[in-house]
Amino acid sequence: MHTDTNKNRKRTRWGAGLRAGLHRSARVAVLPAIFSLWITLSALAQAPLPTPQPPPLPYPAAPPYTVPPTPPVYPPMELDRMVSPIALYPDPLLTQVLAAATFPSEIPDAARWADEHHYLTGAALTAAIAADQLPWDPSVQALLPFPSILDLMASAMPWTQELGNAFLAQRADVMDAVQRMRRMAVSYGYLRTNPQVIVRGGPYIEILPANPAFIVVPYYDPRVVFVAPRPGFAVATAISFGFGVSIGAMWGPWGWGTSRFEWPTHTLIIANAPWGRTFANRGVYVHPYTIPRYERRAPEQHRPIPRSEGERRSHWTGRDTREEHRR
Repeated sequence: MHTDTNKNRKRTRWGAGLRAGLHRSARVAVLPAIFSLWITLSALAQAPLPTPQPPPLPYPAAPPYTVPPTPPVYPPMELDRMVSPIALYPDPLLTQVLAAATFPSEIPDAARWADEHHYLTGAALTAAIAADQLPWDPSVQALLPFPSILDLMASAMPWTQELGNAFLAQRADVMDAVQRMRRMAVSYGYLRTNPQVIVRGGPYIEILPANPAFIVVPYYDPRVVFVAPRPGFAVATAISFGFGVSIGAMWGPWGWGTSRFEWPTHTLIIANAPWGRTFANRGVYVHPYTIPRYERRAPEQHRPIPRSEGERRSHWTGRDTREEHRR
């Protein structure tokens, strides 16, 4: 009896020590766990994310695009990682990116054209698009004023293809992933209203341009803004909103000014019409736009002038830059 009592006391002390040790270990493990989260997410995803560096020119050739025979199914953690580079884009820009990602085979050519015609803006750019009779889907053409966005997509084509397939097959899940990442960035203090964007909270987080005719392109590192800041870190500097593009009424035919999310119903609106392209109808669906569609490009009407290295790097790091070229 006495021996059993001693054994019980030892077990009790051992259990208490174990619990205390685990408690201490949990506290110590918090910081490494935060940093290892990104590694875990990276290991789960099939395609690497774009790197925070502009791709070398010429653009790398796109890998062969093979449409999956059946709709893909991505778990929430993989979708979180997949949308992390674009989740903090203003809603109007994010609508166009997600729609364009469903046409991945057109992205590299569009990125090259945007780079070579970057010196054209506003009405001159829309006139060049019409003169060259660009054959790409209007959602891809809508990104031509944003060479850095097309850079991002063209530099990581496996990721772009995955993003497009996920949006076709799991639109609601992709939109939920965007909301999860936005809530995380808001909770850590990185994402907030500023002179460039309005961040609206509530059940769903909206990011709207402060000036609807000026679309900013945020620059941020997903490995920073989706983890808790270390003590003393200036959260206000984690997202840069220094680069933007004026989008006037002439861009209306491409859906600018009339594109948005209806988050409660997981609906994407482009050109004031619900985006109805899915994995099942991707071969036949044609979204209503008012611009003509061409089968092939017309002869080049403008002198191609690629961006300088300084211009490309400025766009990629969220800084505005002075145009270095003249027609």
